[in-house]
Amino acid sequence: MKKEIVLVTVRGDDAPGITAKLGGIIAGSKGVWIDDIEQTVTHGKLMLSILLAFRKGRYEKSSVLKELLFAARELDVQLEFEAFDQKRVAPIEEAYRYAITCLGKEVGAEPLTRIAEALATHDVNIDRISKMSRKGLACVELITHAVGKIDHLKLARNLLALASDLDVDVAVQPADLSRRTKRLIVMDMDSTLVAGEAIDELAKACSKFNEVRKITALSMEGRINFERSLRKRVRLLEGLPEKAVTATAKRMRLTSGATRFIAVLHQLGFRTAVVSGGFEPFTDHLKARLGLNYAFANRLEVKDGKLTGRVTGDVVDGRAKARILEWIAKNENIPLSQVVAIGDGANDMLMLSRAGMGIAFHAKEKVRRVAHTTIGRHAGLDSILYLLGIREDEIRHIA
Repeated sequence: MKKEIVLVTVRGDDAPGITAKLGGIIAGSKGVWIDDIEQTVTHGKLMLSILLAFRKGRYEKSSVLKELLFAARELDVQLEFEAFDQKRVAPIEEAYRYAITCLGKEVGAEPLTRIAEALATHDVNIDRISKMSRKGLACVELITHAVGKIDHLKLARNLLALASDLDVDVAVQPADLSRRTKRLIVMDMDSTLVAGEAIDELAKACSKFNEVRKITALSMEGRINFERSLRKRVRLLEGLPEKAVTATAKRMRLTSGATRFIAVLHQLGFRTAVVSGGFEPFTDHLKARLGLNYAFANRLEVKDGKLTGRVTGDVVDGRAKARILEWIAKNENIPLSQVVAIGDGANDMLMLSRAGMGIAFHAKEKVRRVAHTTIGRHAGLDSILYLLGIREDEIRHIA
Protein backbone atom coordinates (compact mmCIF):
# COMPACT_ATOMS: atom_id res chain seq x y z
CA MET A 1 0.00 0.00 0.00
CA LYS A 2 1.34 3.42 -0.96
CA LYS A 3 1.51 5.80 1.95
CA GLU A 4 2.63 9.29 2.84
CA ILE A 5 4.49 9.86 6.12
CA VAL A 6 4.23 13.01 8.23
CA LEU A 7 6.20 13.65 11.41
CA VAL A 8 4.15 15.46 14.07
CA THR A 9 6.11 17.03 16.93
CA VAL A 10 4.46 18.33 20.09
CA ARG A 11 6.21 20.42 22.77
CA GLY A 12 5.01 22.17 25.90
CA ASP A 13 4.22 21.86 29.59
CA ASP A 14 3.21 18.32 30.46
CA ALA A 15 -0.34 17.76 31.64
CA PRO A 16 -2.80 14.85 31.77
CA GLY A 17 -4.86 14.31 28.64
CA ILE A 18 -2.57 15.73 25.93
CA THR A 19 -1.73 12.39 24.33
CA ALA A 20 -5.32 11.19 24.77
CA LYS A 21 -6.76 14.25 23.01
CA LEU A 22 -4.39 14.10 20.05
CA GLY A 23 -4.63 10.32 19.82
CA GLY A 24 -8.41 10.51 19.76
CA ILE A 25 -8.32 12.76 16.68
CA ILE A 26 -6.06 10.29 14.86
CA ALA A 27 -8.13 7.29 15.94
CA GLY A 28 -11.33 8.91 14.66
CA SER A 29 -9.98 9.46 11.15
CA LYS A 30 -10.06 6.94 8.32
CA GLY A 31 -7.07 6.37 6.11
CA VAL A 32 -4.51 7.41 8.73
CA TRP A 33 -2.59 5.37 11.27
CA ILE A 34 0.38 5.73 13.61
CA ASP A 35 3.61 4.28 12.23
CA ASP A 36 5.72 5.16 15.28
CA ILE A 37 5.39 7.19 18.48
CA GLU A 38 7.71 8.33 21.26
CA GLN A 39 7.11 10.54 24.26
CA THR A 40 9.43 11.88 26.93
CA VAL A 41 8.99 14.31 29.80
CA THR A 42 12.03 16.20 31.08
CA HIS A 43 11.58 18.42 34.13
CA GLY A 44 7.88 18.81 33.37
CA LYS A 45 8.38 19.58 29.66
CA LEU A 46 6.69 17.27 27.15
CA MET A 47 8.26 16.12 23.90
CA LEU A 48 5.94 13.94 21.82
CA SER A 49 6.81 12.67 18.33
CA ILE A 50 4.30 10.82 16.14
CA LEU A 51 4.88 9.38 12.66
CA LEU A 52 1.55 9.46 10.88
CA ALA A 53 0.97 7.37 7.76
CA PHE A 54 -1.68 8.50 5.25
CA ARG A 55 -3.00 6.51 2.33
CA LYS A 56 -2.03 8.26 -0.86
CA GLY A 57 -4.94 9.44 -2.93
CA ARG A 58 -7.19 10.19 0.05
CA TYR A 59 -7.99 13.63 1.48
CA GLU A 60 -7.77 13.01 5.24
CA LYS A 61 -4.30 14.46 5.65
CA SER A 62 -5.14 18.16 5.62
CA SER A 63 -8.26 17.61 7.72
CA VAL A 64 -6.44 15.60 10.41
CA LEU A 65 -3.51 18.01 10.59
CA LYS A 66 -5.87 20.98 10.97
CA GLU A 67 -7.72 19.25 13.80
CA LEU A 68 -4.43 18.48 15.52
CA LEU A 69 -3.35 22.14 15.24
CA PHE A 70 -6.64 23.39 16.72
CA ALA A 71 -6.40 20.86 19.55
CA ALA A 72 -2.81 21.92 20.30
CA ARG A 73 -3.92 25.53 20.70
CA GLU A 74 -6.64 24.44 23.14
CA LEU A 75 -4.09 22.38 25.07
CA ASP A 76 -1.56 25.26 25.04
CA VAL A 77 1.21 23.22 23.42
CA GLN A 78 3.23 23.77 20.26
CA LEU A 79 2.60 21.42 17.34
CA GLU A 80 4.67 21.21 14.18
CA PHE A 81 4.63 18.78 11.28
CA GLU A 82 6.80 17.98 8.30
CA ALA A 83 6.87 15.51 5.45
CA PHE A 84 9.04 12.54 6.38
CA ASP A 85 11.32 10.62 4.03
CA GLN A 86 10.95 6.88 4.72
CA LYS A 87 14.43 6.25 3.34
CA ARG A 88 15.85 7.98 6.43
CA VAL A 89 14.56 5.16 8.62
CA ALA A 90 16.84 2.11 8.72
CA PRO A 91 15.03 -1.23 8.74
CA ILE A 92 15.24 -2.74 12.22
CA GLU A 93 17.03 -5.84 11.02
CA GLU A 94 19.84 -3.74 9.56
CA ALA A 95 20.41 -1.50 12.60
CA TYR A 96 22.95 -2.54 15.24
CA ARG A 97 22.03 -0.98 18.57
CA TYR A 98 24.42 -0.26 21.45
CA ALA A 99 23.99 1.06 24.98
CA ILE A 100 26.77 3.41 26.03
CA THR A 101 26.83 3.95 29.81
CA CYS A 102 28.93 6.84 31.13
CA LEU A 103 29.63 7.16 34.86
CA GLY A 104 31.54 9.81 36.79
CA LYS A 105 31.38 12.23 39.66
CA GLU A 106 29.66 14.56 37.20
CA VAL A 107 29.09 13.63 33.57
CA GLY A 108 29.01 17.09 32.07
CA ALA A 109 29.16 18.71 28.65
CA GLU A 110 32.75 17.81 27.83
CA PRO A 111 32.47 14.02 28.35
CA LEU A 112 29.16 13.87 26.49
CA THR A 113 30.52 15.96 23.61
CA ARG A 114 33.70 13.92 23.30
CA ILE A 115 31.78 10.65 23.41
CA ALA A 116 29.34 11.93 20.77
CA GLU A 117 32.29 12.91 18.56
CA ALA A 118 33.83 9.45 18.96
CA LEU A 119 30.55 7.78 18.06
CA ALA A 120 30.24 9.95 14.96
CA THR A 121 33.67 8.82 13.72
CA HIS A 122 32.34 5.24 13.82
CA ASP A 123 29.12 6.26 11.97
CA VAL A 124 27.07 5.58 15.08
CA ASN A 125 23.92 7.66 15.63
CA ILE A 126 22.54 8.59 19.06
CA ASP A 127 18.84 7.72 19.39
CA ARG A 128 18.26 8.62 23.03
CA ILE A 129 20.15 10.09 25.98
CA SER A 130 18.82 9.32 29.46
CA LYS A 131 19.86 10.25 32.96
CA MET A 132 20.17 7.05 35.03
CA SER A 133 21.07 8.60 38.40
CA ARG A 134 18.55 10.54 40.49
CA LYS A 135 20.76 13.26 42.00
CA GLY A 136 23.23 15.03 39.76
CA LEU A 137 24.49 13.73 36.46
CA ALA A 138 26.51 10.80 37.83
CA CYS A 139 25.35 8.38 35.13
CA VAL A 140 24.08 8.93 31.60
CA GLU A 141 23.02 6.26 29.13
CA LEU A 142 23.13 6.73 25.36
CA ILE A 143 21.12 4.35 23.20
CA THR A 144 22.71 4.32 19.75
CA HIS A 145 22.49 2.55 16.43
CA ALA A 146 24.70 1.94 13.44
CA VAL A 147 23.39 0.99 10.03
CA GLY A 148 25.52 -1.99 9.15
CA LYS A 149 27.77 -3.92 11.47
CA ILE A 150 30.66 -2.00 13.04
CA ASP A 151 33.84 -3.06 14.83
CA HIS A 152 32.36 -3.29 18.32
CA LEU A 153 35.69 -4.00 20.02
CA LYS A 154 37.41 -1.09 18.30
CA LEU A 155 34.61 1.26 19.34
CA ALA A 156 34.84 0.00 22.93
CA ARG A 157 38.63 0.44 23.01
CA ASN A 158 38.38 3.98 21.66
CA LEU A 159 35.74 4.92 24.21
CA LEU A 160 37.71 3.36 27.08
CA ALA A 161 40.80 5.34 26.10
CA LEU A 162 38.68 8.47 25.93
CA ALA A 163 37.13 7.68 29.33
CA SER A 164 40.55 7.48 30.95
CA ASP A 165 41.42 10.90 29.56
CA LEU A 166 38.14 12.38 30.82
CA ASP A 167 38.20 10.67 34.24
CA VAL A 168 34.89 8.89 33.65
CA ASP A 169 33.91 5.26 33.07
CA VAL A 170 32.34 4.18 29.80
CA ALA A 171 30.73 0.80 29.11
CA VAL A 172 29.66 -0.42 25.66
CA GLN A 173 27.04 -3.17 25.40
CA PRO A 174 24.56 -4.39 22.80
CA ALA A 175 21.26 -2.61 23.46
CA ASP A 176 19.22 -5.78 23.61
CA LEU A 177 17.65 -8.00 26.24
CA SER A 178 20.99 -9.59 27.15
CA ARG A 179 21.97 -6.86 29.61
CA ARG A 180 18.59 -6.92 31.36
CA THR A 181 18.46 -10.72 31.63
CA LYS A 182 21.52 -11.32 33.80
CA ARG A 183 20.69 -13.71 36.64
CA LEU A 184 23.90 -14.52 38.51
CA ILE A 185 26.49 -12.17 40.06
CA VAL A 186 29.86 -13.64 41.08
CA MET A 187 32.14 -11.30 43.06
CA ASP A 188 35.69 -11.30 44.28
CA MET A 189 35.99 -10.35 47.95
CA ASP A 190 39.17 -8.38 48.67
CA SER A 191 39.01 -4.77 47.38
CA THR A 192 35.75 -5.65 45.59
CA LEU A 193 33.03 -6.71 48.01
CA VAL A 194 35.06 -5.44 50.96
CA ALA A 195 37.45 -2.51 51.17
CA GLY A 196 40.98 -3.78 51.61
CA GLU A 197 42.68 -7.17 51.71
CA ALA A 198 41.72 -9.73 54.34
CA ILE A 199 45.20 -11.18 54.62
CA ASP A 200 46.65 -7.71 55.14
CA GLU A 201 44.28 -7.21 58.07
CA LEU A 202 45.33 -10.56 59.55
CA ALA A 203 48.96 -9.57 59.10
CA LYS A 204 48.35 -6.41 61.12
CA ALA A 205 46.99 -8.56 63.94
CA CYS A 206 50.31 -10.44 64.18
CA SER A 207 52.66 -7.54 63.28
CA LYS A 208 53.60 -8.99 59.88
CA PHE A 209 51.86 -6.37 57.74
CA ASN A 210 54.84 -5.04 55.77
CA GLU A 211 56.13 -8.51 54.85
CA VAL A 212 52.68 -9.74 53.76
CA ARG A 213 51.76 -6.60 51.85
CA LYS A 214 54.85 -6.81 49.65
CA ILE A 215 53.92 -10.34 48.58
CA THR A 216 50.26 -9.32 48.10
CA ALA A 217 51.25 -6.50 45.74
CA LEU A 218 53.37 -8.86 43.61
CA SER A 219 50.48 -11.32 43.40
CA MET A 220 47.87 -8.71 42.45
CA GLU A 221 50.12 -7.50 39.66
CA GLY A 222 50.55 -11.05 38.38
CA ARG A 223 54.31 -11.02 38.99
CA ILE A 224 54.25 -14.07 41.26
CA ASN A 225 52.21 -17.28 41.12
CA PHE A 226 49.11 -16.85 43.29
CA GLU A 227 49.30 -20.20 45.05
CA ARG A 228 52.96 -19.69 45.89
CA SER A 229 52.31 -16.17 47.17
CA LEU A 230 49.33 -17.33 49.22
CA ARG A 231 51.28 -20.08 50.96
CA LYS A 232 54.16 -17.67 51.68
CA ARG A 233 51.84 -15.13 53.23
CA VAL A 234 49.86 -17.65 55.28
CA ARG A 235 53.12 -19.04 56.65
CA LEU A 236 53.73 -15.62 58.18
CA LEU A 237 50.44 -15.91 60.10
CA GLU A 238 51.51 -18.97 62.06
CA GLY A 239 50.44 -18.77 65.70
CA LEU A 240 47.66 -16.21 65.21
CA PRO A 241 44.68 -17.18 67.44
CA GLU A 242 41.57 -18.37 65.58
CA LYS A 243 39.51 -15.89 67.63
CA ALA A 244 41.57 -13.05 66.14
CA VAL A 245 40.72 -14.26 62.64
CA THR A 246 36.99 -14.28 63.42
CA ALA A 247 37.16 -10.82 65.00
CA THR A 248 39.06 -9.44 62.01
CA ALA A 249 36.49 -10.86 59.60
CA LYS A 250 33.69 -9.08 61.45
CA ARG A 251 35.57 -5.77 61.34
CA MET A 252 36.07 -5.75 57.55
CA ARG A 253 34.35 -2.76 55.98
CA LEU A 254 32.09 -3.32 52.98
CA THR A 255 32.85 -1.49 49.76
CA SER A 256 30.76 1.63 49.16
CA GLY A 257 27.36 0.68 47.74
CA ALA A 258 27.75 -3.05 48.47
CA THR A 259 24.80 -3.41 50.85
CA ARG A 260 22.45 -1.59 48.48
CA PHE A 261 23.78 -3.50 45.48
CA ILE A 262 23.14 -6.91 47.05
CA ALA A 263 19.73 -5.88 48.43
CA VAL A 264 18.52 -4.78 44.99
CA LEU A 265 19.89 -7.91 43.32
CA HIS A 266 18.06 -10.17 45.75
CA GLN A 267 14.84 -8.19 45.41
CA LEU A 268 15.07 -8.68 41.64
CA GLY A 269 15.69 -12.41 41.94
CA PHE A 270 19.43 -12.57 41.19
CA ARG A 271 21.63 -15.33 42.60
CA THR A 272 24.78 -14.03 44.27
CA ALA A 273 28.18 -15.51 45.12
CA VAL A 274 31.51 -14.46 46.56
CA VAL A 275 34.51 -16.41 45.24
CA SER A 276 37.72 -15.38 46.92
CA GLY A 277 41.39 -16.17 47.09
CA GLY A 278 41.01 -15.11 50.73
CA PHE A 279 39.75 -17.21 53.61
CA GLU A 280 36.54 -18.94 54.67
CA PRO A 281 35.96 -17.08 57.97
CA PHE A 282 35.66 -13.87 55.92
CA THR A 283 33.47 -15.22 53.10
CA ASP A 284 31.27 -17.17 55.53
CA HIS A 285 30.70 -13.98 57.52
CA LEU A 286 29.78 -12.06 54.35
CA LYS A 287 27.46 -14.82 53.20
CA ALA A 288 25.55 -14.68 56.48
CA ARG A 289 25.58 -10.87 56.71
CA LEU A 290 24.45 -10.17 53.14
CA GLY A 291 22.40 -13.30 52.47
CA LEU A 292 24.62 -14.48 49.61
CA ASN A 293 23.76 -17.78 47.97
CA TYR A 294 27.32 -19.08 47.63
CA ALA A 295 30.69 -18.47 49.26
CA PHE A 296 34.02 -20.07 48.32
CA ALA A 297 37.49 -19.34 49.70
CA ASN A 298 40.64 -20.96 51.07
CA ARG A 299 40.59 -22.90 54.32
CA LEU A 300 43.09 -22.00 57.03
CA GLU A 301 44.45 -24.91 59.04
CA VAL A 302 43.86 -24.49 62.79
CA LYS A 303 45.42 -26.53 65.60
CA ASP A 304 44.87 -25.94 69.31
CA GLY A 305 42.98 -22.72 68.51
CA LYS A 306 45.80 -21.18 66.48
CA LEU A 307 46.75 -20.94 62.80
CA THR A 308 49.43 -23.44 61.72
CA GLY A 309 50.58 -21.26 58.82
CA ARG A 310 49.12 -23.64 56.25
CA VAL A 311 45.99 -23.88 54.08
CA THR A 312 44.14 -27.16 53.57
CA GLY A 313 42.49 -28.44 50.42
CA ASP A 314 42.81 -27.00 46.93
CA VAL A 315 43.88 -23.38 46.69
CA VAL A 316 41.29 -21.00 45.20
CA ASP A 317 43.43 -19.33 42.54
CA GLY A 318 42.49 -17.78 39.21
CA ARG A 319 41.76 -21.10 37.49
CA ALA A 320 39.74 -22.30 40.44
CA LYS A 321 37.68 -19.10 40.45
CA ALA A 322 36.76 -19.63 36.79
CA ARG A 323 35.84 -23.28 37.47
CA ILE A 324 33.72 -22.32 40.47
CA LEU A 325 31.89 -19.67 38.44
CA GLU A 326 31.09 -22.27 35.78
CA TRP A 327 29.98 -24.79 38.44
CA ILE A 328 27.61 -22.30 40.10
CA ALA A 329 26.11 -21.34 36.74
CA LYS A 330 25.57 -25.01 35.85
CA ASN A 331 24.14 -25.77 39.30
CA GLU A 332 21.67 -22.89 38.91
CA ASN A 333 20.94 -23.79 35.28
CA ILE A 334 22.04 -20.31 34.19
CA PRO A 335 23.94 -19.85 30.88
CA LEU A 336 27.29 -18.08 31.13
CA SER A 337 25.90 -15.27 28.95
CA GLN A 338 23.66 -14.37 31.91
CA VAL A 339 26.49 -14.27 34.44
CA VAL A 340 28.25 -11.12 35.68
CA ALA A 341 31.71 -11.48 37.25
CA ILE A 342 33.31 -8.65 39.25
CA GLY A 343 36.93 -8.46 40.36
CA ASP A 344 40.04 -6.34 40.62
CA GLY A 345 43.15 -8.56 40.60
CA ALA A 346 45.16 -10.75 38.26
CA ASN A 347 43.61 -13.90 39.72
CA ASP A 348 40.17 -12.61 38.66
CA MET A 349 41.04 -12.33 34.97
CA LEU A 350 39.97 -15.84 33.92
CA MET A 351 36.72 -15.50 35.86
CA LEU A 352 35.96 -12.17 34.19
CA SER A 353 36.62 -13.61 30.73
CA ARG A 354 34.28 -16.59 31.27
CA ALA A 355 31.27 -14.50 32.28
CA GLY A 356 28.84 -12.88 29.89
CA MET A 357 29.90 -9.58 31.45
CA GLY A 358 33.24 -9.25 33.21
CA ILE A 359 33.64 -6.02 35.20
CA ALA A 360 37.02 -4.75 36.41
CA PHE A 361 36.13 -2.94 39.63
CA HIS A 362 38.70 -0.43 40.95
CA ALA A 363 41.18 -2.67 39.16
CA LYS A 364 44.78 -2.71 38.01
CA GLU A 365 45.42 -1.74 34.38
CA LYS A 366 46.25 -5.33 33.44
CA VAL A 367 42.80 -6.43 34.59
CA ARG A 368 41.04 -3.49 32.98
CA ARG A 369 42.43 -4.51 29.58
CA VAL A 370 40.79 -7.96 29.63
CA ALA A 371 37.43 -7.00 31.18
CA HIS A 372 34.33 -6.21 29.17
CA THR A 373 34.02 -2.96 31.07
CA THR A 374 35.45 -1.14 34.08
CA ILE A 375 34.27 0.80 37.11
CA GLY A 376 36.72 3.43 38.40
CA ARG A 377 37.37 4.55 41.93
CA HIS A 378 34.79 7.35 41.88
CA ALA A 379 31.87 4.87 41.73
CA GLY A 380 30.54 2.39 44.29
CA LEU A 381 29.56 -1.23 43.77
CA ASP A 382 25.91 -0.26 43.30
CA SER A 383 26.85 1.67 40.13
CA ILE A 384 26.96 -1.74 38.42
CA LEU A 385 23.16 -1.64 38.50
CA TYR A 386 23.35 1.02 35.78
CA LEU A 387 25.25 -1.41 33.54
CA LEU A 388 22.36 -3.84 33.93
CA GLY A 389 20.05 -1.18 32.48
CA ILE A 390 18.49 -0.35 35.86
CA ARG A 391 17.66 3.29 36.50
CA GLU A 392 17.99 4.66 40.01
CA ASP A 393 14.38 5.84 40.15
CA GLU A 394 13.26 2.28 39.39
CA ILE A 395 14.79 0.96 42.61
CA ARG A 396 14.49 3.86 45.03
CA HIS A 397 11.87 1.99 47.09
CA ILE A 398 13.97 -1.19 47.30
CA ALA A 399 17.05 0.07 49.10
